[in-house]
Amino acid sequence: MTTTNPTSIHMLLVDDDPGDVRLTLEALKLSKLYTSIDVVENGEEALAYLRREGNYAKSPRPDLILLDLNMPRKDGRETLRELKEDPDLSLIPVVVLTTSSAEIDVLKSYELGANCYISKPVDIFQFVNVVRATEQFWFTVVKLPPKSERTAARD
Repeated sequence: MTTTNPTSIHMLLVDDDPGDVRLTLEALKLSKLYTSIDVVENGEEALAYLRREGNYAKSPRPDLILLDLNMPRKDGRETLRELKEDPDLSLIPVVVLTTSSAEIDVLKSYELGANCYISKPVDIFQFVNVVRATEQFWFTVVKLPPKSERTAARD
């Protein structure tokens, strides 16, 4: 699933819902940006991926993480907390993309260091538009730290 072009934009999608994963991947395929994406199903896998442990020893550093909150094993809240407490990972922007629109989840996510919180729309077309708009915003409008700064401690 990951492309090898070093100039590509790379994202990590952390989501256990196969339907949402499929829709997200389809939405990104429609993009004019050259995006590669890896998918993991829970927070444990996400942290192993980001820390390059085990099967993820050669994983690329993502430019952006799309993180669901409600997952088995280690949920998105725990994952976000650990990620933002880790100096090697804390600069990676995290977009919480979840079905929850509960005020407590929004507040807690921002307290834990989320860079953005988006409730997944129920409508398929709106969902695709949200994913595409998120990608456009983070990779054409936002100025991210240079990759060398985000990977210096890891590589």
